Amino acid sequence: MPSDSEVNRPPARLSQRWQWGSKQPISFLMEQAVRNPQVISLAAGLVDQATLPVAEVQSACAALLADETAARQALQYGTTTGAERLKGHLLRHLSELECSTIGGLGVSLDQLILTTGSQQLLSLVAEVLFDPGDIVLVAAPTYFAFLGVLNGVGARTIPVAADAEGICLASLDSALESIAWAGELSRVKLIYVVSWFENPTGISLSAERRQAVVDIARRWSRDQRIFVLEDAAYRELNYDGPELPSVWSFDVDRDTVILAQTFSKSFSPGLRVGFGIVPHDLVGPICDRKGNEDFGSACFNQHLLATVFEKGLYAEHVRILCAAYRAKRDAMLAAAEKYFASLPGVQWVHPGGGLYVWMTLPAHLPTSFESALFHQAVHVEKVMYVPGEVCYAGPGESRPRNQMRLSFGTQTPAGIEEGMRRLACAVSHVGRAP
Repeated sequence: MPSDSEVNRPPARLSQRWQWGSKQPISFLMEQAVRNPQVISLAAGLVDQATLPVAEVQSACAALLADETAARQALQYGTTTGAERLKGHLLRHLSELECSTIGGLGVSLDQLILTTGSQQLLSLVAEVLFDPGDIVLVAAPTYFAFLGVLNGVGARTIPVAADAEGICLASLDSALESIAWAGELSRVKLIYVVSWFENPTGISLSAERRQAVVDIARRWSRDQRIFVLEDAAYRELNYDGPELPSVWSFDVDRDTVILAQTFSKSFSPGLRVGFGIVPHDLVGPICDRKGNEDFGSACFNQHLLATVFEKGLYAEHVRILCAAYRAKRDAMLAAAEKYFASLPGVQWVHPGGGLYVWMTLPAHLPTSFESALFHQAVHVEKVMYVPGEVCYAGPGESRPRNQMRLSFGTQTPAGIEEGMRRLACAVSHVGRAP
């Protein structure tokens, strides 16, 4: 029983930023997963448990700890920008991805910042760029966890129409023109794009639009620079998609595009190693903010990943990983064809990589957390998905209500098929309801 002092104690007074960033959909999804452990999750954006690199990490860890001097360096505090040993490997890795030489990248070592996954870089960029009311433009739909980050700093997020080639250029130009006419162009700070196999749609930004996005950002940078944040989290999970240049590669002056990548999807999320290539103007501000938060991301993990590269363990792991995910992707697409093709008005994207299949239902079938479909799926059929509306910025009433994100990352091919069968049963049941 609470004491008198506890009963009379005043409530905590939390910040406005906490209120802006609270009640994110990821929290609800995790809560549902815990409460319904028997549910097949086609919602979790986690990686394949069976393909996590246990042997590679054991080998690298043994090699790292066998050298006492190197081990002590790895177990010590690092620097805010990250271990130069790993940075060297990452510049070589990036040069291979960019089909370039290290010198041809046109960046200095200080522009490469190591972070705790790419999510930390997204958060740091938001922190240093946005005051409440500043504007960011994003594709509709887009990565919903970043929408939560933007809400948390009080940014205004403007959705821009997208299609099978990614964010629509005419719509992006039109949005900026409308903002300029309203006298608010000075509030625009950022254009955000997920360039490869986007979370949630699985769509990649076309080669032609990559150059154009940079050009549009430069053309509208009248009152201040408008940056482009290229989220390349799924870049290396390419199964049969096209080989595309990065958006960053079109920023020849290296002053407009922020490139964010991570090893959470291609190697191990438990290591939490990501990195960013940032324009010179942002190096100091991002490092100042990062220094206030952590003095630098986990030093041991960075040295461990450097050892993985030195021992030649990374590339083969990515090859094996992509083969496993390709089979899972194919299982989900085959199950979609098997169980959904006969349902009127159902469509889905065939992704060339990544972890997600984006499905659209008939307009009269909402998929939201409060919908009859979500209840039928989770509580009756025992399968879970991510409602598509959480992936849209802007007012709730303007968001499409009939879409869902399906993940094939964590389930086995058999689990994927069974989950899709259950989901189709839920859709059929709700669709038949009077």
